[in-house]
Amino acid sequence: MSTFDSFKSLSRAMFLGFRRDKGALFFTVLFPLMFLVIFGGIFGKQTTSKVNVIAVGPVPVLEQALAHDSGGGLGKTLKLTRKTDRSAALKKVEKGDADAAVEQRGNQLTVHYSAADQVKAGTARGLLDSIVQSANQAASGKAPTYNMASQAVEDDSLKAIQFFTPSLLGWALASAGVFGASQTLVTWRTKGILRRLRLSPAPISTVFGARVAVSIGVALVQLALFLAVAQLPFFGLKLQNAWWMAVPMVVSGVLAFLSIGMVIGAWAKTQETAQAVTQLVVLPMAFLGGSFFPLDAAPGWLKAISYIFPLRYLNEGMLNVMGRGLGPTSALPQIGVLLGVAVVGAVVATRLFRWDDA
Repeated sequence: MSTFDSFKSLSRAMFLGFRRDKGALFFTVLFPLMFLVIFGGIFGKQTTSKVNVIAVGPVPVLEQALAHDSGGGLGKTLKLTRKTDRSAALKKVEKGDADAAVEQRGNQLTVHYSAADQVKAGTARGLLDSIVQSANQAASGKAPTYNMASQAVEDDSLKAIQFFTPSLLGWALASAGVFGASQTLVTWRTKGILRRLRLSPAPISTVFGARVAVSIGVALVQLALFLAVAQLPFFGLKLQNAWWMAVPMVVSGVLAFLSIGMVIGAWAKTQETAQAVTQLVVLPMAFLGGSFFPLDAAPGWLKAISYIFPLRYLNEGMLNVMGRGLGPTSALPQIGVLLGVAVVGAVVATRLFRWDDA
């Protein structure tokens, strides 16, 4: 039997074994997909919230700004509600139900905000200050010397589902790769399968090559399922032009996480130890690698720590090409990092590898 025939037979046998293992099938494919359905259903349509401002009585400056808002940009940013009861309006701001309350007496505009939430207060004050400045320019009758045009780097289609699809897929690939490789290697060694494979006609490189091929095949099936579900009208994922770069991203990510799992499996002596160490690696990597919340708004120290984890690069690369609409080359640095992790992990795993427990 040729090496290719051995590779094909082993790959088929491993894939059939994976398909018959209902537990592995559930936790590798269906469990992460269930998270996509839950997160996508709850947050999929959400975008950045508007600035909620209460107008106490007549506020001509705001009313004129909204009336002359021909492009509709201010209407997308500002949610204006009107109240005549000043104390009730201030109470809403104090409780956090509104970002600010504004009232106008003559030419004086007074903005009431809560110091308990500096982020909301700063956003509301900045928006209202820009409206007042525009009104001052209009009242002076002089055209401003400089004009400014604003354009967001993301379009209106960038909703939460654009983030959750690649990030939850990345978490699924990391979990499957690290858990699968570590548990497989420890199981094969403790049950004497590695020793028997060493004596078999098939080279050991063919055996591990078949295992890698099956993992990549399953990962590509996961990618297809995630994209198919996320693009349903209920979720509304809109793929960008370079989305196909997610395929090499997935392949390089699988190689990286398999190598990490191989390091753990080569070092651990028991399945219990391998499982515990894998949990210690995967869970922090999922939370700090940007799988469950965007890192853009994270503190600086958390962003710095996130660069340690390979999952951050997989999530970021897939988000760039699938959700942000960046070109194919935007994913190349992340692919390079993941392949580097795969090479380093393979070298370390080779040094730690042993055929049996002795």
